[in-house]
Amino acid sequence: MGRNRLSETTSPYLLQHKDNPVHWWPWGAEALSEAKATNKPILLSIGYAACHWCHVMAHESFEDEEIAGVMNDLFVNIKVDREERPDIDAIYMGALHLMGEQGGWPLTMFLDADARPFFGGTYFPPKSRLGRPGFVDILQNLSRIYKDEPDRVAHNADILTSTLAERNPGRTGIVVNDRLLSELTQRMVGVIDPQHGGIQGAPKFPQWSFFWMLWRGAIRFDNKQAANAVEKTLTHICQGGIYDHLGGGFARYSVDDRWLVPHFEKMLYDNALLIDLMTEVWRETQNPLFKLRIAETIDWLEREMIAEGGAFAASLDADSEGEEGKFYVWPKAELEQVLGTQDAESFSRVYDITGNGNWEGKNIPNRLRSLGLLSQEEEDKLAILREKLFTYRATRIGPGWDDKVLADWNGLMIAALARASQVFDQPRWLERAETAYASIIERLLVDGRLRHSYRDGRLGAAATAGDYANMTWAALRLFEATANAEYLAQAEKWTDTLHSHYWLAEEGRYATTADDTDDVLVRLAAGTDDATPNANAIQLSNLSHLALITGSQTYCEQAMSILESFSPDIQRNLVAHTGLLAAAIDAISPQQVVITAGKSQDTLAKALHSVSIPGSIQHKLNEEMAERIAPALEGKSPIGGNATAYACLGPQCSPPIIDAANLREILQEQRKAKA
Repeated sequence: MGRNRLSETTSPYLLQHKDNPVHWWPWGAEALSEAKATNKPILLSIGYAACHWCHVMAHESFEDEEIAGVMNDLFVNIKVDREERPDIDAIYMGALHLMGEQGGWPLTMFLDADARPFFGGTYFPPKSRLGRPGFVDILQNLSRIYKDEPDRVAHNADILTSTLAERNPGRTGIVVNDRLLSELTQRMVGVIDPQHGGIQGAPKFPQWSFFWMLWRGAIRFDNKQAANAVEKTLTHICQGGIYDHLGGGFARYSVDDRWLVPHFEKMLYDNALLIDLMTEVWRETQNPLFKLRIAETIDWLEREMIAEGGAFAASLDADSEGEEGKFYVWPKAELEQVLGTQDAESFSRVYDITGNGNWEGKNIPNRLRSLGLLSQEEEDKLAILREKLFTYRATRIGPGWDDKVLADWNGLMIAALARASQVFDQPRWLERAETAYASIIERLLVDGRLRHSYRDGRLGAAATAGDYANMTWAALRLFEATANAEYLAQAEKWTDTLHSHYWLAEEGRYATTADDTDDVLVRLAAGTDDATPNANAIQLSNLSHLALITGSQTYCEQAMSILESFSPDIQRNLVAHTGLLAAAIDAISPQQVVITAGKSQDTLAKALHSVSIPGSIQHKLNEEMAERIAPALEGKSPIGGNATAYACLGPQCSPPIIDAANLREILQEQRKAKA
């Protein structure tokens, strides 16, 4: 007898659909067996808890008894949380792209009983409108085709599945060198919106991989245009409506070209990556706006995003009370009610609040009219008004909270916090990062193998390559911040596991899924950029850093293998591989700075943190016996009781440095590409 089985899951997204009249199955062998037993095609619906259009399709179709009846009669219906199964999502999103369709969520795919895709789309309205076919029409037509034209279905499924599995290892591609990276940096500047920052047009996404490469190119090739483009972009993001000016934290993207109107969901990964990029850009620019937004966003993280056990939750929803952005927007009259007429007027001038509203009759607070900070006295007054509005806003019905813990997203935030804690001298942030890391170790590491997710006492699927790569990055950043050799040891263990179970020896790259993950159609192994960093790109940096820290040639060889493996793909589309190309700089020119314990250590550390050296390894040692920690730290001792810096490119290190100005000068010279 058909029934909805989602109440047996722990995913907040799946639980949102547990009362649908649709007979949903979670992904797994049982659902696939049901498709074979009934000879019905599979309707695969993929989304996530904070997704606005997923909610729309759910309300319009999945909660409708009549539409659900058609789905139940004609299909085996499977619901997947893309955050729990990014590997499944990547396969079927890739299939949709092969059909010539633009991707997005909800992802609605139609599969045969062997889970092979033959048709798909994203959001479908319940009835035909705006040139889009109605969902019921789609269901009925595809069911008919599946029964009456099995050869056509099999042909489509064969082509899509074989194309998904295709890769071109061993072909000669482009050589990644400084000339290529310099030219790419200048090309990337050309697609930046000169007025608002970000890539030209709408919608606008933060696109960390793109801007990380642009910043790295700006620094390495002394490209002022590139540096200005990144600073302009971050300034508009920090002052736009994509930022929550009352509560802190960044939304996923802006639907317009000004960064004004977001889809209001807040994702852990976006905030981690923006904290990390802003930290690095602040070092060069000392822009007080970035320092402020980093601190406010970490305050939000600590207040609203700590999950069970001390790790970080996945997201906050865009919707509340069934309406997108309702929690975050303001009619001017409500503002006046909370602040009083005079203070409301002062606030409105700065935050673009009007009687008619700046979005659908309401107001999204933003500071895009005037991007700079005001005087300290004026900013202090605004902070008091924001606090009043924040307190009042807290009485509203808040957006849904997805409190599942994802290893890969936690790795990104732990890495960002570890670095920011050092740059801004905030020990509490480091403590928060270490707590989250310890929670991942305690809950998601089972018999030496990571799991991808955890919630409500239950573990999710096996880890993806991204889980290992990002948690290795986190471990290395914590090793830099603490000089605790246990973090380095764990980074090496995870790198070994990644190599054992994910490495494709014939191709010289990592697959998304392990060799013993048995419920995926194909093992993808892409190097292209996505909303989150590519595992091969992050691990390319990790391997370069491990080679430098440990002196192991094996790590260096693995890093170069990744770069060579993807060189044909990079040649075909440079801009789709900016994460890999940014990481290539670590392989080409690995940089390391060590500051020993001793007198004036803080002065040298301040000099280090006032120069952007993106991608570098940075140690501030808390003990003199560095030899006990890692080979790269051997022989780096304080001179005459003074804290002493050593600036290294690859294995070649500078003479001991005790003067802060001299350290800055050497770092600025080392970070440049050599002519």
